[in-house]
This record gives sequence, structure tokens and C-alpha cells, in this order.
Amino acid sequence: MVYIHVPFCRSFCVYCDFYSEIACGRASKTYVRGVCAEIDARREEIADCSGTDTLYIGGGTPSVLPLSDIARIVETLGKKDYDEFTIEVNPDDITPDYAQGLRTLGVNRISMGVQSLSDPVLRWMRRRHDAAGAARAFQTLRKAGFDNISVDMIFGFDTYDAATLDTLLSWRPEHLSAYQLSIETGSALAEQLAAGQFREASDETCRTQYDQICGQMRDAGYEHYEISNWSLPGRHARHNEAYWRRVPYVGLGPGAHSLRKTGGQEIRSWNSQELSGWHATQEILTKEEIREEQIMLGLRTAEGIELDGRHIRIPERDFFIADSIILKML
Repeated sequence: MVYIHVPFCRSFCVYCDFYSEIACGRASKTYVRGVCAEIDARREEIADCSGTDTLYIGGGTPSVLPLSDIARIVETLGKKDYDEFTIEVNPDDITPDYAQGLRTLGVNRISMGVQSLSDPVLRWMRRRHDAAGAARAFQTLRKAGFDNISVDMIFGFDTYDAATLDTLLSWRPEHLSAYQLSIETGSALAEQLAAGQFREASDETCRTQYDQICGQMRDAGYEHYEISNWSLPGRHARHNEAYWRRVPYVGLGPGAHSLRKTGGQEIRSWNSQELSGWHATQEILTKEEIREEQIMLGLRTAEGIELDGRHIRIPERDFFIADSIILKML
């Protein structure tokens, strides 16, 4: 199970605080060399994490990279076929040639950040695409042969357009993620809030929107298998499910995290956030920290967890308040 972080975007969304840099050719070449060197240095660790056969390239915006750069990384990994090979893309990076190129590289699952299909909302979010562009990109991916596509959307703000989900469902993606807008320190949105240029939606508004999404997804035949994630039967995100089960994984690239289990210990490590020469810091997790992670991650899923001899799960009707329920259990 391997995750590769691509720290590049062409522009920054209003809500984002993830580590990312503006894409440019020289920086991306330096980054690719660094990732390939890290793969070579961690081959033994990568081999030890082969129990879950997934590769996920996320970001940032991986689709800003030329296909040749992605190919070099995949070739350095040395494995040709993954049970699930996901790459995150932005709609306006998708052309027929690019989509077909991803297929040729072995990508079999796409995660596309749509976020909204309201053009005014997309402009406010500082997204690069418009609604028509998102629709074109989805159809381009279908024509290229992708039969496992996930789309992301955002709710939890006063100008949320419920028609977005209606349209997304008409596309019939295999997977959908709906995330509540959050104010992250360091984001442009946090600055707007501090300046009185943005008003957060009330809890009641967010709860109403979430409940509507749950109902629409249920009626459309999707399984609500994690707080923010739905899929058609048999199309859960295997890579993400492994995270929630705390399966060991290797994270490559600046800012990426890893989890290793060895000698009866669990070791969390994370790479520094720099485009070249990044280094890892690690910590050995205590039994209490492991227990807390099991609760926090496991109770996000519909399956729940086994805890102290009991099977515990949060029903969908209480998913919206799951954080407060989990805090009481820690």
C-alpha cells in the first residue's frame, strides 16, 4: 500500500491549507528525482507493505504533472498491476490524450475534484474549471475506458447548490465523497473570515444539507460506508478503507505520512515539507495512541470497531455528530 504526494497546484483554492507549491517545470523535475530516490531508498519498507495492493497518487494536483513524470515514478516503483491504482485529477487537466495516457500507465481508478457545479460557487472557491468543464472531463474519462471514477463535492456553506448532487448522480459515478467546508488556519478562507468577508454556515444549515445528501445518495442506491464517502455496491475505495483499518502503508514525497508495524511496535513517520532533500521524522506510538486512532478512524466507518469485547458503530443518523461521540469515548 503506497501513497505518493504530489505537492503542486496551478492555483490555490480558497479553503485549502495543504502543503502545495505552484507548479513549474524545473521544480517538478526536482521533485520527481527526489521521489524516485526515496523509492529506491525505501524498497524494503515498500515490499513489507504489499499486503494491500493499492497505489494512490494524491496532492496537491497530480494531474498537473506531465505523463512522462508520472511514468517515471511508476516505472521506478517497478510494479505494473495494482488491484487499485488511483490518481487525483482536476477537471481542466483532462484531455483525451491525457486520460488515455493514464490508462496506459495502469491507472484504474480516478478521483476527480468537482466540488460544485455552480459556476458562481466555483469562482468563489477559486477552482480552475467551470461546471461544463467538469462534465466534459467526466465523459472524457468514461470514453477512455475508466469504469471506476470517484467525484468530490463540498457542502456546508450558505450558497451551497443542492442541484450539484442531482447532476453528479445523473453521471452515475462509482464513488462520491462529500466534505463539509472547514475553516483551516492559513487558508485564504480563514483570512476572509477574520476580515468579515465570509460568514460560516450554522450547524443547523450544515446538518440539513448533510441529511439531504444522505437521503439522495440512499435513494440512488449508493452505500454510505464512511462518514464522507458513498459508493455503488462493490466500489468502496480500497486504499482509503485500509487507512481506516490502520493497515501499514508507505507515504512518499514531501509532507507524506507512513505507518509501519515491526517488532511489536507501531511507528508513525512523516516527511518534511520541502521540494528537495526532504527528510522523515518518526515516533513510536503508545498503546493509548493506538487505541485512540482505532476509535477515531474505525468509528468513521459504517462497519464500526471491536472494542473491549463489544462491536460498536455509529448509525448513519448520528454520523453528523460523530466527532462529539468519538471524543466522549477517548
